[in-house]
Amino acid sequence: MIQLIFLIICVILGILVYLSGALDLLGSAFVTIIGIFIVIARGFNWLTILLLFLILGSAFTSFKKDYKKRIGLVHEQRTIKNVISNGIVPVVMAIFGNYAGFIGAISTATADTLASEIGVLSEPILITSQEHVQPGTDGGISVLGTVAGLIGALIIGVSAYLLNVSPDITHSICIAAISGMIGCFADSLLGATLERNGLFNNEHVNLTATIIGALVGIIITIGV
Repeated sequence: MIQLIFLIICVILGILVYLSGALDLLGSAFVTIIGIFIVIARGFNWLTILLLFLILGSAFTSFKKDYKKRIGLVHEQRTIKNVISNGIVPVVMAIFGNYAGFIGAISTATADTLASEIGVLSEPILITSQEHVQPGTDGGISVLGTVAGLIGALIIGVSAYLLNVSPDITHSICIAAISGMIGCFADSLLGATLERNGLFNNEHVNLTATIIGALVGIIITIGV
């Protein structure tokens, strides 16, 4: 009965995400399916971590929206491609019950999203050459964006402990901070190289970065 209630909640949340404009119809439907898989496999507390990523991403995307619009960096409505590239790794980690990989992947996605959305408010440098580039340039990083990304990762780490996804607060924070930032910088490096050269698109970069974040989280756990 409780599982059925949670499944209904997943559907309601998917509808709310669509109505909010954060995702298009297919993206909202797919995030609902992801939510159902996570609830069935691990429970609503694991899903809450994924929802937290969506909430933070939407909030920071809306932050200084008028300014972003003026410089031509307002994100279009996110689609199923964005959901798959950021969400498929966490759902696989949840299905297999690997909390470290789950936290690592979501911390990476959160850190990258917040770093991108806040980093455009300052002048970034290219991660490979340190030359100054325009805000929104693939592979651009900034102090402001990096701090925002770290805060996002830490929020995921603390929340994972509070929601009983991770058994230890220190361990949870370490996984989130280290995995999130390594994954975030990997995203920037891939953006500055493969994406700028047309070998990867944004979805390829995001998917690869979340895989790296998950692997780092798993390695940290093995080393403890």
